[in-house]
Amino acid sequence: MNAPDPTSAQCPRFNFLLEPEFPLNALILASDALRIANQNSGRHLFDWSFVSLDGEPVRASNGMWFSVDCAIDAMPPADVFLLFEGNLPTQHTSRKLLGHLRTAARFGGLIGGVDTGAFALAQAGIVATEDDPELALHWEAVPTFQERFPQAVLKDQIYLINRNRAHCAGGVATLDMTLDLIARFSGQALANEIANALVHSRRDPETRQRGDGLSDVEVNSLPLRLVRLMEQNLDFPLSLAMLADELGVSQRTLSRVCKRALGQSPMRLYLHIRLQAARNFLFYEEFTIKTVAVACGFSYPAVFSRVFKQQFGQTPREFRDKLRENQNLAVRPEIQRLITRPNA
Repeated sequence: MNAPDPTSAQCPRFNFLLEPEFPLNALILASDALRIANQNSGRHLFDWSFVSLDGEPVRASNGMWFSVDCAIDAMPPADVFLLFEGNLPTQHTSRKLLGHLRTAARFGGLIGGVDTGAFALAQAGIVATEDDPELALHWEAVPTFQERFPQAVLKDQIYLINRNRAHCAGGVATLDMTLDLIARFSGQALANEIANALVHSRRDPETRQRGDGLSDVEVNSLPLRLVRLMEQNLDFPLSLAMLADELGVSQRTLSRVCKRALGQSPMRLYLHIRLQAARNFLFYEEFTIKTVAVACGFSYPAVFSRVFKQQFGQTPREFRDKLRENQNLAVRPEIQRLITRPNA
């Protein structure tokens, strides 16, 4: 992306496309960075619009409703299109949304996904392609995305900008990516000034999503290398011998270190990691229970359901049904009230 011509009356425009359950914190950080850019520069440097599919308010993941400027059919031309997705990255994807994303990409706009926005972008065929397989999205959704788009190369970093594609893990990382985009249009000095105004220290895009406050030495310790290895091998769990061999230690050493650092045996830890991954699958996707079980290394759905209930107090089906019920009740609550109380 090149900086705009300072003699042009046309300001760079950002279109923020909002899907149901989008992360409001990410949207506020992105839009406020643009506001501060205009305010602190004393010039009208950026324009932006909030867009929903039908022009109606959109419910954020925290339950708040957010009004928009226009429907997607009426959104103005823009230099940057950022799709904000959150807890429901596939359930509300429509042909209309995918069509507009493809059109924006075809005419050279920078297209980006925030949090789980990469799901729709990949479904539109404009990211996770053979020519450009690398992307970043929120770490919780990575196994689900990999199951749906196995050709993707997922990077453990807070954001990634590659030519006219942008990917962001969401949360505060959205601010880091927006500051990078502002710098590309209006210079690093302004981006740094905005960061200071927001009491934020800019981070490199390669920053890991989950630092956990650990040093590089601690991050590369045996317990955390073990956790990463398990997370990378969910569908076909490795045996204790295979884990030890991959990590270059004896089985006894691995068991002792895991017990001391994480409070449980390696294989018990492995089970918990697989169950948490299964919970994320159920949260984000509509895969069958059998598909989720297989993706998380359980050969038999009945065994998966039993251990899932032991861990979370609900069967996988009960967990998802209750979650979806709560999410559905939050969509147009005034209509839901009439459905449940027809004489109200």
